[in-house]
Amino acid sequence: MRDIPGAWRRVAAGAGLIGADGIVRPTIFAEMSALAAETGAVNLGQGFPDEDGPAEVLETARAAIANGVNQYPPGRGIRDLLAAIAEHQDRFYGLHLDPTRNVLVTAGATEAIAATLLALVDGPDDEVVVFEPYYDSYAAVVALSGARLATVPLRWPDFQPDLDRLRDAVTDRTRVILVNDPHNPTGAVFSAEVRSLIVELAERHDAVIVTDEVYEHLVFGQAHVPLATLPGAWERTVSISSGGKTFSTTGWKIGWASGPADLIDAVLAVKQWLTYVNGAPFQPAIATGLRLADAYFAGIADGLEAKRDLLGAGLRAAGFSVSVPAGSYFTVADAAPLGATDAAEFCRALPRRAGVVAIPLTAFVAPGHRAEYATLVRFAACKRVEVLEDAASRLARLAG
Repeated sequence: MRDIPGAWRRVAAGAGLIGADGIVRPTIFAEMSALAAETGAVNLGQGFPDEDGPAEVLETARAAIANGVNQYPPGRGIRDLLAAIAEHQDRFYGLHLDPTRNVLVTAGATEAIAATLLALVDGPDDEVVVFEPYYDSYAAVVALSGARLATVPLRWPDFQPDLDRLRDAVTDRTRVILVNDPHNPTGAVFSAEVRSLIVELAERHDAVIVTDEVYEHLVFGQAHVPLATLPGAWERTVSISSGGKTFSTTGWKIGWASGPADLIDAVLAVKQWLTYVNGAPFQPAIATGLRLADAYFAGIADGLEAKRDLLGAGLRAAGFSVSVPAGSYFTVADAAPLGATDAAEFCRALPRRAGVVAIPLTAFVAPGHRAEYATLVRFAACKRVEVLEDAASRLARLAG
């Protein structure tokens, strides 16, 4: 068959999935999950929990299905979820939103990011600044938009950006500064100095800030600070989050974007041609979740912090150097003390060596930038305690 042109090639290239032979490769996540199934290894690769969310949230979804909430919801989202998102932003961050103008429900945060970038970016003369390593969909969507990806490196072990590198990256060509905080894959939470500089640079260069805050309630020992709350930020910021990580319902794909009405209207103009709408019976369930008591939100952070510490102790005992994450599901460890020189090859061998699956950090960086992350590996702590204990016991083989 003749070669078929199309946006798929830009997306695959942006995601680093086209090999030197021109063949599109499967993602490292698919490869590692297949290895886990083949070897019976504990899968600490992909970031999804193995426990269900709060009973009240699940029961609301069941009731919605039973009561006929099974057809297309309104294009912006059901009224109660829009209201619950606005209430959440006010309750936790003091942001006062009009749920009919400042909020849009999406098919997870991933669709919200895609719709936002496609709405706000205008082709090859625009740049999107991201912090590297970055969540893998970012490069793919930037490529789909036709814009150029500009990266700011995050360095081991604290994964904070160099401020001068950030200043150099943001220019008058920058259309969007895309910020993931708390950060996947590194678990970093950006400092107040970094957050302030992002807003300053966006104002100076008339850029839009797009924030991916899906781990907003999984921050350890401190409160999450949305960029939209900083002086001068609101009018140029689209804030994105979802219910998947907060309520352990990643398969429901209920996300949202909030911000100034003109920006949200632009995102809606694109979003309506992507999924149109989604998840009718899950939308009232996420509304229930967003209204849970403060104790729930504190509890999920405390619970994941304990799992982070359990995983970190197991990694250190196995011989890894460990970066202690300040938030998110993930812990990054350096496998160099174990003799690793290539994180991808180390991860491909790990299931048979130790019965555990992880993801090389090089999967989250541009192909030409991988040398400085060559021995770093990401592990997910969002599993049951007994699973993490089993993984730690298996990893101990590496030290023996």
